[in-house]
Amino acid sequence: MLKDICAIIGKNLIKACMICGQMTNLTIQTFKRLPEANPKEVLRQMALLGADSLPIVMMTILCTGMVISVQTAKEFVRFGAGSSVGGIVAIAMARELVPVLTGVVVAGRIGAAIAAEIGTMKVTEQIDALKVMAANPISYLVAPRFIAIVLMMPVLVVFSNIVGNIGGWIVAHYYAGISSMSYTNSIKMLAEMYDVVGGMIKSSFFGAIIAIVGCYKGLNAPNGAEGVGLATTASVVLSIILIFIANYFLSIVIYI
Repeated sequence: MLKDICAIIGKNLIKACMICGQMTNLTIQTFKRLPEANPKEVLRQMALLGADSLPIVMMTILCTGMVISVQTAKEFVRFGAGSSVGGIVAIAMARELVPVLTGVVVAGRIGAAIAAEIGTMKVTEQIDALKVMAANPISYLVAPRFIAIVLMMPVLVVFSNIVGNIGGWIVAHYYAGISSMSYTNSIKMLAEMYDVVGGMIKSSFFGAIIAIVGCYKGLNAPNGAEGVGLATTASVVLSIILIFIANYFLSIVIYI
């Protein structure tokens, strides 16, 4: 029994190391092929991967900002610290909640779409056709998506920070009775531009993770419709896990 368990663990560790190595190789090849990316395709992907994701991301962050304000405003007012609510909400949103939740939402929407699209192309042998025509799949498929999502994630974060703080202000003002002046002044006093910039840096890394994982899972999707579905699901799960792991280390590097 113990021998079988050790064999299973060892097999999974070897598989994990192989996947890690393949993804690392894909990342290196992607960086090498970035100059070959078609600018028109990059712009098209920026619209698909970034602009079209803005409504759902903003709705998610708006509700998050309101929830954070609900949880903190009344308690801060009760202890005489109501004037700090705006700054606390702004810092929490800018440093952690906005970049992480934006990454999770984009991973669920865009990471799945990338894996499904490229996986379908792989299953229907369109990627083999690209190779026959001497077109590098990484230059044609991976590089434009990588550039687009890395550039658009900070933009999504900027808009989400604005919307999240508006949501926090709505709740703080109308639920906890905190004045608009007190809320905005606390943001000016406690929050710094570096908080927002740090969140934008995080989001770029998260975008890179989503693009690489989505493309990797699509390029290695098993044959058949079921294989594409499995690749899509695995892409979302792995992206979210890696985002949370990366967030810990990025928080240490950026803010500590």
